[in-house]
Parts: sequence; structure tokens; C-alpha cells
Amino acid sequence: MNIRLTIDGHQVEATLNGSATARDLAELLPIALEMEDFHETERIAYPPRELDTSGAPAASNPKAGDLAYYAPWGNLALFYRDGDHSPNLVILGRLADPADIDLLAGAERIRIEAAS
Repeated sequence: MNIRLTIDGHQVEATLNGSATARDLAELLPIALEMEDFHETERIAYPPRELDTSGAPAASNPKAGDLAYYAPWGNLALFYRDGDHSPNLVILGRLADPADIDLLAGAERIRIEAAS
């Protein structure tokens, strides 16, 4: 599924994968979230409910540009730097253009919606 992220007024394109967790996130769209920094690696925010993680891998190795869901805390994560191997982290998708990754580092507010 193609999605559009509006990051502090800048629109960027991304794609969600076919996982159950990504499909569950898609059901919440459009959604606007306040972001905060986590470990100078990712921006995180909390959707209005926990997402379905059935069939998710036990762990993931996030890369800059990944959109992910951290099941234990119930937060979305947008990685602007490569992250460490992380149990219970589900990769949901990826930004389409690597040049947009720099926008994530300072993101205060994000809106995610389906792209046509």
C-alpha cells in the first residue's frame, strides 16, 4: 500500500508492506501524531490503539527510512538512522526516496494517509 507522510508540512511518499501489522495501521489512516526523539536514531509516536502483530518476526534490524512498530510499548517508529537488532520490532514499510530521511530527524508532527 502506498502512503503519504506529511512531516512538518513536507509531503513524502512511502510504502507499507503486506504484514498484518501494516494492514492494521492502514485501517487507522488518516492519522496525525506528535513525534518525539528516541536515542537520536528514531522518532516515535503512539497510535490510538495497539496494532495486530500476528505473524510478525521475533526481531528486526531497522534501517534509516524504515517505518516500524515496537510491540511492547505500542509505538510507531520512523528511523532516521540505522537501528540495532531489536526483538519485538515489526518493520511496516519504508520511505520511497532516501533523500527524505533527513526530514525525520527533526519531525515534530506527522500525518499519515493513504496515497492515491
